[in-house]
This record gives sequence, structure tokens and C-alpha cells, in this order.
Amino acid sequence: MPDTDTGAPPRTLLVVAAVLVVALAVAVAVIGLTGRDSGDEKGPLALVPVDAPEATSPACAKLIPAMPAELNSKGTPLPRREIAEPAPEATIAWGSPDSIVLRCGLGKPPELTQTSPLRVVSGVQWLPVEGPGASTWYVVDRPVYVALTVPDTSGTGPLQQISDTIAATLDPVPLRF
Repeated sequence: MPDTDTGAPPRTLLVVAAVLVVALAVAVAVIGLTGRDSGDEKGPLALVPVDAPEATSPACAKLIPAMPAELNSKGTPLPRREIAEPAPEATIAWGSPDSIVLRCGLGKPPELTQTSPLRVVSGVQWLPVEGPGASTWYVVDRPVYVALTVPDTSGTGPLQQISDTIAATLDPVPLRF
């Protein structure tokens, strides 16, 4: 019943309504925090397509099936992850939520020059390119360019495993500047 002096609803009704609004807001916040989807870790990984003119090459067709089903990152096994359609050709990912992504058949990285600092891992020459939160390592001494993007938290295990697979699968070629 309205207050006879002001026409406002009774104070009890206002308090009950305010409590219900606060309870609803708390419930929504709790559900949002506990059920929050942080990149749909269990679903397919969405990747942006990149120019990969050699993705359908015989070298990529040989390399991709040779890649391990699981990578080791600081003692933690990272299984292969499904890539969302339309999946880029000659691309594989491992782990979640911070995935490691390998792309085969890319064009020459613009950072590759005669003075680029290269690193050799298991006989494979890599060009590291640092980025925010992750580094991309380019294989520069095989018939195709391969990029491995690794989160900064992953350690060196994945790079070692991929190097071993590349060394066993693709023969080295002279650097192309």
C-alpha cells in the first residue's frame, strides 16, 4: 500500500526489492566468474589465416603427419588441439589455453637477413622473433619455411621436439636471403 503522505510504496517493499536486485547481481557475477569461458579451452582453436603459399607442397605434406601427437612443456604433456574450420592448411596446434601453433609453407620471414641471429637446435636453423607473450620461431634452412609460435610460459621442450622431427623429416637446404 502506498504511503498516504507521499504516495510511495511501503518501505518494506522497497527493502525486499533492493535485496532481490543485489542477490540477482551477486548470482550473475558468481556464475560469470565460475563458468567463464576463457577461450573455449575444450573446443576447437580459432586461428587467423596467414599467407602460406607452400602449405600444399610435398615438404609440408611430409612434415605435418610426422609431427608428434603430444608436446612436452615443462613436464606437462600438451596434446594436439582441434583447429576450428575453416582450418588453415598445414597447421597444427597443441595445448590449451595457451596453444603452441605450427604452420608449414609460409613465405620468407621479412626478419630474415644475412645478419639475422639464428639459433641451431638439433641441426635445424631457427630465426626467433620475439612478440608480446609469445615468440615465433621460423625454420629457415629447409625446403619450406615453418613457423612455431610458442607462449613465453612454455619452456624449450616443444622447440626441441619439433626440431628433432624436422631434422628427421626434411633435408637441409642453403639459406635463402
